Amino acid sequence: MNERMPVPGPEAVYEDAFGITLSSRIRLARNLRGVPFPDKASPAVRQDVVARVRAAAQEPLPDQRLLAACTPLERQQLFEDHLISHALLEGRPDSAVCLSLDCQRSAMVNEEDHLRIQALRPGLALRVAWADADALDDALERRLDYAFSAALGFLTSCPSNVGTGMRASVLMHLPALVLMGEMDPIVNGLGKIGLAVRGRWGEGTAALGHMFQISNQLTLGVPESRTIEDLEAIVKEVAGHEQNARERLRRERRTFAEDLAARAAGILGAARLMTAQEALERLSELRLGIALGLVRGIGMPQVDRLLREVQPAHLQAAVGRNLTAAERDMERAKRLRGELRRPPKPLAKRIP
Repeated sequence: MNERMPVPGPEAVYEDAFGITLSSRIRLARNLRGVPFPDKASPAVRQDVVARVRAAAQEPLPDQRLLAACTPLERQQLFEDHLISHALLEGRPDSAVCLSLDCQRSAMVNEEDHLRIQALRPGLALRVAWADADALDDALERRLDYAFSAALGFLTSCPSNVGTGMRASVLMHLPALVLMGEMDPIVNGLGKIGLAVRGRWGEGTAALGHMFQISNQLTLGVPESRTIEDLEAIVKEVAGHEQNARERLRRERRTFAEDLAARAAGILGAARLMTAQEALERLSELRLGIALGLVRGIGMPQVDRLLREVQPAHLQAAVGRNLTAAERDMERAKRLRGELRRPPKPLAKRIP
């Protein structure tokens, strides 16, 4: 059984006035006792797993989707929202995703493991996300028999997940550390203490828009509470380094920072073509300018909404049809111009 932590109070969500910590995620890998792992299971066995999990999850996760029955656009949108992994993008046969109505809790079925339980929360809220995932895990375990070893813990397809089966991660916006040339030493240091640093969509993805996912790698012999406490402390330390780098950027390279934000605002407000990658990069720079107090006329929540809406599947869903790559670049630029018709202006008075 999972180690119990106290029910988190309001203090479990940490205030971040600088917008550095974007979201927290807890993921639990689980498998059914006596059933081959998905990659070794026959189609009939995988179908049975889907049926059993969907029945067990009916109450907590009522929005249930067979991924092979979803359109590629629907699967891409789920991926962009961090609700399915890259492995399920192609609609792997006999796989599914079960979602709560607010999409904060979910479970992938027949990915690498029979079950990948997940809880997502905005900001640095690992304890709240853990409480969500733990409650969902308990609800499912009451109706499913998990593969569990008294000596090893939860048994998983990948040996690196054996034990608690838990991956805790936080998505962070770290542009100043990148611009000040200080990100690589931090990545190397985190690796030495057992943490992984990846791009926005996890393993194998680039850190587009200066967004990095920091997560634990050790699951065997480390209690869930210790994993969360350690990751919280590290995230706060990294956020402190980013805040310090932002202050130095504003103080020592003020003209560069102003130019970066002004160029980003100008391009976003005037471009006729815009790739998803460029949109993420320019919005990241604009977001940094807002955090530094160098621009006015736009708020960080608006930029955060645009970071989601400019992604390919969300863009096409808003239009209501599939678009070619060229059409997406035109539509993305059009929507950004509409939002930033009057580009944010640099502050006339310098902040001391």
